[in-house]
Amino acid sequence: MHININNTAALRERRCLQLESPSRRAAMVEPADRPSTAGHRLGAADSFGVSTLEPGLRPPAQPAGRQVSIRVQMLDDTQEVFQISQRSVGKVLFDLVCVHLNLAEGDYFGLEYQDHRKMTVWLDLLKPTLKQIRRPKNTILRFVVKFFPPDHTQLLEELTRYLFALQIKRDLACGRLVCNDTSAALLVSHIIQSEIGDFDETQSWQHLLHNKYLPDQDAIRDKITDCHRQHVGQTPAESDYQLLEIARRLEMYGVRLHPAKDREGSNLSLSVAHVGVLVFQGHTKINAFNWSKVRKLSFKRKKFLIKLRADPAQSAHHDTLEFAMASRDCCKVFWKICVEYHAFFRLFEEPKPKPKPILFTRGSSFRFSGRTQKQVIDYVKDSELKKLPFERKHSKILSHSGLSPHSSSFRSQVPKESAASVQQADRLDSVRPGHRGECNGPEEAPSATSGLRDAVAAAPGSDPIPSRQSHRGTGSSPDPQFLNPESPGSEDSPVGSHRVVVNGNGALNGVPGPCPEGHHLSPLTSPLLTDAGCVRNDDEDEARRKKFPTDKAYFIAKELLTTERTYLKDLQVITESFHGVAVKDEAFPDSATSLISTSYDPVHEFHQGFLREVEQRLAQWEGRSNAHIKGDYQRIGDILLKNIQGLRQLTVHLQKHSECLVELERVCRSSRKAEAACRDFEQQRVCYLPLNIFLLRPLHRLLHYKLLLERLCKHYPPTHEDFRDCRAALADISEMVLQLQGTMMKMENFQKLLELKKDLTGIDNLAIPGREFIRLGCLSKLSGKGLQQRMFFLFSDSLVYTSRGMTPSNQFKVHGQLPLYGMTIRESEEEWGVPHSFTLFGQRQSVVVAASCAAEMERWVEDIRMAIDLAEQSSSPSTDLLPPGLSDNKLTEDGGAELESEDELSGSRSSLERPGHRGNTTVHVCWHRNTSVSMVDFSVAVENQLSGNLLRKFKNSNGWQKLWVVFTNFSLFFYKSHQDDYPLASLPLLGYSVTAPAESENIHKDYVFKLHFKSHVYYFRTESEYTFERWMEVIRSATCSASRSLSSSRKDLY
Repeated sequence: MHININNTAALRERRCLQLESPSRRAAMVEPADRPSTAGHRLGAADSFGVSTLEPGLRPPAQPAGRQVSIRVQMLDDTQEVFQISQRSVGKVLFDLVCVHLNLAEGDYFGLEYQDHRKMTVWLDLLKPTLKQIRRPKNTILRFVVKFFPPDHTQLLEELTRYLFALQIKRDLACGRLVCNDTSAALLVSHIIQSEIGDFDETQSWQHLLHNKYLPDQDAIRDKITDCHRQHVGQTPAESDYQLLEIARRLEMYGVRLHPAKDREGSNLSLSVAHVGVLVFQGHTKINAFNWSKVRKLSFKRKKFLIKLRADPAQSAHHDTLEFAMASRDCCKVFWKICVEYHAFFRLFEEPKPKPKPILFTRGSSFRFSGRTQKQVIDYVKDSELKKLPFERKHSKILSHSGLSPHSSSFRSQVPKESAASVQQADRLDSVRPGHRGECNGPEEAPSATSGLRDAVAAAPGSDPIPSRQSHRGTGSSPDPQFLNPESPGSEDSPVGSHRVVVNGNGALNGVPGPCPEGHHLSPLTSPLLTDAGCVRNDDEDEARRKKFPTDKAYFIAKELLTTERTYLKDLQVITESFHGVAVKDEAFPDSATSLISTSYDPVHEFHQGFLREVEQRLAQWEGRSNAHIKGDYQRIGDILLKNIQGLRQLTVHLQKHSECLVELERVCRSSRKAEAACRDFEQQRVCYLPLNIFLLRPLHRLLHYKLLLERLCKHYPPTHEDFRDCRAALADISEMVLQLQGTMMKMENFQKLLELKKDLTGIDNLAIPGREFIRLGCLSKLSGKGLQQRMFFLFSDSLVYTSRGMTPSNQFKVHGQLPLYGMTIRESEEEWGVPHSFTLFGQRQSVVVAASCAAEMERWVEDIRMAIDLAEQSSSPSTDLLPPGLSDNKLTEDGGAELESEDELSGSRSSLERPGHRGNTTVHVCWHRNTSVSMVDFSVAVENQLSGNLLRKFKNSNGWQKLWVVFTNFSLFFYKSHQDDYPLASLPLLGYSVTAPAESENIHKDYVFKLHFKSHVYYFRTESEYTFERWMEVIRSATCSASRSLSSSRKDLY
């Protein structure tokens, strides 16, 4: 038997089997509908294995015939009996096990057993089970991990990581996972933490006496307890994560040794991993043959052959390595697992079966069956799978919930979900934006006093109890209902139903569901606000609308009013909220506090008067005041001219705003107390955007005035009485914008670099003079492990690639940096067989990356070429962004064997202790939705800010709900009214599509636009044709990436 490994064709299996690299993405099959009834296994007396509240998939269909009982031993050592038809293939039994566990990522696992030759083999999923297991009554199959990924962050489900942790525990106990004492003690300490919780000397000592985790456990018992002391507060889910983080760095991680001998007769062992075929001598790896270097794998009788590709630098002949194994069957078993490992980690989709020959066969019919790793990751990301708790058989830790600790006997089996597993799901859940460190519900975490808790406790049909935390300027409380779109009945629920679902956790009888403190939900939030008992009367709306003016100038003036209200609220974030924190904590020097106060307070005071004048004029325009009897007030140019002339007197303060931004960054860099104060302030609900953005709001507002005046001047004929004032005001504001143009552009770039610095770990000197941010987004990087999702950051002097950390800090870990000076770029789709791929040739290394679509590839290639030109024109050399150590080790993710020493693993837990959550930033949304954003897009988003009242409707709901909506920073933020101090929910729009509803959707209303992403659909209704066009315009600017040519339009505004 042999395998050919090429890079051009699909996988072929026969006696000479050819494996190849991926050529296209696989189309995913949607899972079957979930049963509506809950499962009964959790807490049941007859089963103590890994389980869930309800099954996630329907049991597989079985052919008719006599039923046979098959016993399967799970990873937690329990045994389950499954009934299969005697003609069922192995996949039926395997699917039954995955359904029983509610396991979405089951393709990493397999069923192994001992055959009649006493050899451990894998159950073939394509062959009938009873043809493989001759004595089913006397055979126990073991459900174990089959494919070990190189990076445990590729495991997206918490249940999957838990099962992997059980496999590591088993490998340690049987001596298969060999490591030094330090690593062994650290591994066992995390296992104990997940089972009994925080360290208690007596309990931990007794637990080690009664449980055997290592063959020589007694010798390092003190080391284990010392390590266990350091894990205080660590949840079982976090312990699983840290266990896998340590284990994956060990040389024997996932290694299954197959004895062999070389040509000299030396005793060796062969193994297969994600990178290729490994050779061991004892427990030391002495060689590794990467898949990219292997041309063919085959066996002939007892000889296993590895044929390598010719190395042009050395010789033209092909090297063939020969290993002798115990028997032909041993060769075949190892050959099969090599075929499966190569297909799982290297192919895009499951290989197609070859056609059956007409006369005779040649070679093996064996092929890999199941989804590849790429398909598994795409399936879990794209599917809206409900997160369900599961049992941890050995864990004695009480889970956090809203119930009393003594009210349930089974809660100790159900851990709280980790933040990492929640954030990996690309789903839309209700969340409070900007509150990164807590449970993102509509009001507060369960431990805090909240209006939500009071509201949901009210009886159905009654008025909600007012919130105890009042909103400044209004007494209204937030909407009491937040529903999950994935849960049954969310969009179809009758108005007034008081059921609350937060991230799949239900609340009955008005009691909020569990939401652990410190864990927050997905950044891909949606405004799931239902207006209990407040269905609007459409006839009344129509009649009310007809009373208002229909002139376009009126709606332009109204846009001025609505955006001015939002702008004033943003100023209050600086002048009131942040100033209060700075004075109270005394974290900032008086000079910094005074600089910010003297720069922003006069601007805030001026705009308060400006807003009052605009509100009064609009009231007169609408006829809500008797003043219109005395004169013609259907104009806005006179007010704009007067106030813009007044605003020119504040230019000296506006020029200091850039100085405030620089001073605040200097203070935070020099004082940890000030840095912590800023970080804590950004986690408050009132700070719904990064703090630095608020500091630049006055400069951005000048652009808005200019654009509004341009629309007014374009609308008015030269003979209109308001035209002269508008034209004069436009000339004044254009002069101000031109005067502040250089400061504005520099500060926007500086602010973006500061914001990216918070999202990246491993870079200290990001914001330096001369460096410009150009684009950030997702690309797939081709390495020895196949295609892997990476986050790329393009600057004017370098390209940095990172991966997302699975820790509460949610920062992106830097893997490498590519200087742009001397770089060349070439499309390489035909060369590598990867769609939308291109190669970057740098002075130190070359990287092959692939975009998600042709348009994304075009944007990246265009921006990288422009950045290369900028780097070559620059006279100053590029600054190395990475520390020297990281710069040297950036290739460890590509080449197979990682070189970290086991002694360094003791510090792996520090990342979990880094404070601050950053899960709802633009960077994370781009990561989840596999897209990119450029600096041009950010600049366009600055211009296209909009506010106003909209009517919102779900796909299957009745009636429309009125909300105050603010569009900024690529997101919609939702309020009950414009007087609220903070939003109730947000909806990031990157990846969404905005269209007009089709006739078949039965939206028989005017001025309605539709937002949809995957299965999530929202309808929004505006009051006029002008506002409809404006909302469509600004939302399209966020959902469609701007082209490079738009950069010139931004400069034209100055």
